[in-house]
Amino acid sequence: MNMEVANVIAPPAPKRLEDMQLPLVMMRDIVLKTIFRKNVETVAEISPAICLPIPVTQELVDLARSQKLIEATGSMTAGGSGEMGYQLTDAGKARALDALAQSEYYGAMPVPLEVYQEQVKRQSIRNIQITRQQLTDAMGHLILPDSLLDHLGPAVSAGRSILMYGPPGNGKSSISNGIRDAMGDKIFIPRAIEYAGQVITVFDPIVHTAVEEEADDPNSLRRTSGRFDTRYVRCERPTVITGGELSLSMLDLVYNPTARTYQAPLQLKSSGGIFIVDDLGRQAEPPQALVNRWIVPLEESKDILALQSGEKFEVPFDTLVIFSTNFHPNEIFDKAALRRIFFKIKIDGPVQEDYLKIFAMVAKKRGMPLDQDALIHLLKVKYPEIDNIYANYQPIFLIDQMIAICEFEGIPYQMTPELIDRAWANMFVKEETIVH
Repeated sequence: MNMEVANVIAPPAPKRLEDMQLPLVMMRDIVLKTIFRKNVETVAEISPAICLPIPVTQELVDLARSQKLIEATGSMTAGGSGEMGYQLTDAGKARALDALAQSEYYGAMPVPLEVYQEQVKRQSIRNIQITRQQLTDAMGHLILPDSLLDHLGPAVSAGRSILMYGPPGNGKSSISNGIRDAMGDKIFIPRAIEYAGQVITVFDPIVHTAVEEEADDPNSLRRTSGRFDTRYVRCERPTVITGGELSLSMLDLVYNPTARTYQAPLQLKSSGGIFIVDDLGRQAEPPQALVNRWIVPLEESKDILALQSGEKFEVPFDTLVIFSTNFHPNEIFDKAALRRIFFKIKIDGPVQEDYLKIFAMVAKKRGMPLDQDALIHLLKVKYPEIDNIYANYQPIFLIDQMIAICEFEGIPYQMTPELIDRAWANMFVKEETIVH
């Protein structure tokens, strides 16, 4: 399967009320609450407010009319659209207030969990096949050994969990972001899903980047709207990045007692995308406990969540999980956990040749001329002090330090052995005892 956007099959828009697979009372109440809260009057206004096609919206309005909860205002609306206007009856307002007391949720009609599960299969992270070229292009700004791409490529294409480990400052986070950039296609994220009459909001503008939809030209013969169910938002594949702040409670449903609705946990928001656990080992909870929480989802592609009532239910787990740590895996995991993480990739510091390439690339970007004496001093005098251990972050650090010194001294950007010494002194703190 190549990576054309067209390959992700869009969720089809519902055509009739019976396509919805939601409780009728729930749908009717969401319409009443939306009219009450948003002050919408015509079917043409109600339809985008609840994200349903006009025919289905009309059926819901007719249902509420037959129950004397909505009445026609008897006048065609202003603006000359010739459309019938509607308003809530007194009974309708009372019902809307009663429904709001049970749940503040209104607006986009939720997608039933079973229907959403079908869409997850259509756009699964495991359907993606990434070529070496795509990965190289996405990582173009990084200088990486070929052997690293040999390991990363199959791991990403398999859509299975990856553990990246190695000394800090060698681009584990940048590589994670590069993997995300290589994925290029778009998927559909539900605004909200429904399970057992409860609404769980999923779309989150902080996690999801919506793709601009082309507006329809009213004069065009081919209308493009209606191509997919607008209860979903077309987005880039999501990326959730967590670090030391990650706790086990972030992986549970979040209940809002005021609105009486749920918010999806991070791993559900990242469905069809990537979940990066950066700096594993820095969290309050031990790494083993965090990985234990992921074992069932990683093995069975499903997660178990719980409602306030204690009722547990299954949701799809379709996420490429990338763990990144500065610790050796054997220090933080037992063998059972390690066995369940499918790919383990060591990200080491660069060899001298790659280090010099990075140094030259950063210097060029920053407008800093290279100087042979300064480089010889760096490699022959400074690096032996730390056993010639190179890291990817060091060129940027040293060059930015030298730039700061040049700007302070009011001299043109330059590189000298003396400036290298001054920059180096800020990279490593001398071991000494501070007397208190």
